[in-house]
Order: sequence, then C-alpha cells, then structure tokens
Amino acid sequence: MDTPHIPVLLDQVLEAFEGVKGRVVDATLGYGGHSEALLKRYPDIKITGIDQDREAVEFSTKRLMPFKSRVEIVKGNFGDVIESILKNGDVKGVLADIGVSSLQLDKKERGFSFESETLDMRMSQDNPLRAYDVVNSYSKEDLERIFKDYAEIRDFRKMADLIVKNRPFNSAKELAEFIKSVRGSKKGIHPATTIFQAIRIEVNQELSQLEKLLKSLEKHKPAGAKIAIITFHSLEDRIVKNYFKKWTQRCICPPEAMRCECGGENELGKIVTKKPVTASKEEIEKNPRSRSAKLRVFEFKE
Repeated sequence: MDTPHIPVLLDQVLEAFEGVKGRVVDATLGYGGHSEALLKRYPDIKITGIDQDREAVEFSTKRLMPFKSRVEIVKGNFGDVIESILKNGDVKGVLADIGVSSLQLDKKERGFSFESETLDMRMSQDNPLRAYDVVNSYSKEDLERIFKDYAEIRDFRKMADLIVKNRPFNSAKELAEFIKSVRGSKKGIHPATTIFQAIRIEVNQELSQLEKLLKSLEKHKPAGAKIAIITFHSLEDRIVKNYFKKWTQRCICPPEAMRCECGGENELGKIVTKKPVTASKEEIEKNPRSRSAKLRVFEFKE
C-alpha cells in the first residue's frame, strides 16, 4: 500500500518495546506505521489501535489485514477509550504519537495547512467544533486564553484583539496571511505556526486528552507495562515529563510533613529514557517533520 505517513522515531519505538509480550495499545494508530512495524518485529505482540479519524481507521484496517488475528481497532479519542481497555488488565505496553499526521497536514481540505481554503483542523470528522468556530465565534478573552496557554506568545492580547476586529476569516490561508501581515516574516518558521497550534489544540482538546491518558495509566498501573509517548511541542512534553517524574516518587507525603509517614515505597516504576530521545540527522533529512519529535519511555513495576 502507498503509505501517506512516515512514522517518526520508528527504530527507537521498536527498541522501547523489545521483550514485550501481550497487548500493546497504539493510542494514536494513524496510518498504522508504528503498529505494522511492531507486529512484524515481535510475533508475541497483539495490537489494540485507537484513532478518531475515519480515514485513518479505514486505511489502517486494510494495512494491518495480514495481522488481523492479532489486531483490534477502536474508533474514538484515546483519552476517552483507554480507560475501558486498561480495565481488562492485560495491557503490556502503550504507545502514543501525539501530533497531527502527515495526511491530515497535507490534505488541504482538512484545514490544517497554511494554504488551505477551509478553516477546519478537526482530527475527528465527528467533532462539532471547527477552527472556523474558534476563530470567528470565541470572545476576545477566550482567544487570549488559548493564545497565551497553547501558543505561549507574548503578543497574545494584541493578536486576539486584531483577529476579533478583522473577522470573519473563512479559510486557513486567509488567516495565515493576515497573521503574517501583522507579525511579519520570520526566517525558518511561519509567523502563524504557534497560533495555528493553539487553535488546533483547542479544537481537538489535545492536552486534556493526553492528561486523560496519563491519569488512566496512573489509576490502573498496568503491571510491567512500557509506556512510550512521542510529543512534538513543549506543552505536551512538559505534561509527560511531569507525570513520569511523579510516578517515580517514593515519598508522597505532603510538603509540610515533618517526616515521612507514607512508607516511602510508592514509586510506580522507572523512567527508561533519562532524557527525551530525538531524531537523528539522517531521519530529519528524510522526514523533516521528525525534527521536533521527542520520545519518553516509562516502565511500570511488575
């Protein structure tokens, strides 16, 4: 099959799940690249794949057909679906590639691209909220919030005010050109990049879904399971880093406690990657979108 998406950090992901036997949840199945490679390399692995995108589910169902006895595909948002899967108690690994797929970016009708004639940005076609609604209907205060929290830009008030005063915007291309005219061109990165990121995060509730995934893992503590999470910007990476760090804490007494009263043996497991794993120069040359990818791996205690 012609594959529309090159999986990032593929060799590193395969290494992360070496020795795993049993069910691995690919929480962001996408176009099945990581899952196919895992199924080929490790015959004792079964995959439960989750994705909210109809196109991705249809593509991966066909792609993984040769392994159909070892594959289950669930349509939905991973943050909402993972809880019911973890309840079964047989999960030995979880992979999550938190980002927009190449096909979603490249298909202009999906509204993620700066050149798109639509303003959509939905990862799930069933999501009622579109980027158009955020840009053209949100209050100035709400736009300030998402630009501050999700774009982390200094001029969040200015940009929110200008968008409100100049809307409606009917396409991503129109919005990108407006932002460029206001913020000016910057070498190497489009001036609308972080603002588009903020709008996309709001539309898809990406950070809250990641939090749901991590909270479910913390709740169920799947014995011996390896957790591998790939992020593409600092907001996501910070959340993953902080959760993994929290899970290694032996003492969970409140800071004001004079001495440890919890027993000091509350760590859930260990961090496998002391520093985030990043793409090699060779991979970045082949797949420029891998340049911002960071992989962190955690292993729960048996």
